[in-house]
Amino acid sequence: MDIIGHNREAWNRRAALGDIWTIPVDRHTVEQAKKGDWNVYLTPTKPVPVDWLGDVRGKRILCLASGGGQQGPILAAAGALVTVFDNSPAQLDKDRMVAERDNLHIVTELGDMRDLTRFANASFDIVFHPVSNCFVDDIEPVWYECHRVLRPGGVLLAGFCNPLLYIFDMHQWEAHQKLEVKYRIPYSDLEQLTPEELQQKIKNQEPLEFGHSLEAQIGGQIEAGFLISGFYEDSFGDELLDRHIDTFIATRAIRP
Repeated sequence: MDIIGHNREAWNRRAALGDIWTIPVDRHTVEQAKKGDWNVYLTPTKPVPVDWLGDVRGKRILCLASGGGQQGPILAAAGALVTVFDNSPAQLDKDRMVAERDNLHIVTELGDMRDLTRFANASFDIVFHPVSNCFVDDIEPVWYECHRVLRPGGVLLAGFCNPLLYIFDMHQWEAHQKLEVKYRIPYSDLEQLTPEELQQKIKNQEPLEFGHSLEAQIGGQIEAGFLISGFYEDSFGDELLDRHIDTFIATRAIRP
């Protein structure tokens, strides 16, 4: 199955419906960023620590799988040289809209997060990669490509799902607010949903998801050559599982 093609159309649909992750920042937020007052997010609710990014003025930043007009415009307004790379044309339209509205320079690129071959080695100072690798089935290439396009001393900031999020039966969760363990990690919609459930998800144009192990998420960065220098956890803020454990992780990794 063409996972990338399906998820591209699914996110185009989400953008048309006004999903929370497709709503671009407003003009006031951009103006505040131009004055030095700004935050960006790798995960749903906690802002990235200030010292994880430092002074971004003049820094070359790749916002990887980060369309939607949210992080890219803020970083551009703060003085960074921003390229937004995403699988969804509709999401990239949001970044272009904000750039035109607020007189920002943002380069937009359409593609699969695992294939950055259009960029030369050491093209960027920072890769900003918010929660999104749950929409591809293999994340090892993501880490290797991030390592390649970063300059020595460059930084990868990544947000991703705690795999515990994927072990529960979502139907029981949504219908009865009940946590019932059903699936294994690594998780795949393609392999662990019933044929009927999968076809319904495809028919509804919902994104296909994959729950990667911590070994793939954190160990994969280390295997690609990164040194982990920062870590925090976050939550949705209002989900049933949040009562028990945070469901998102953010890491800061340095390319030596």
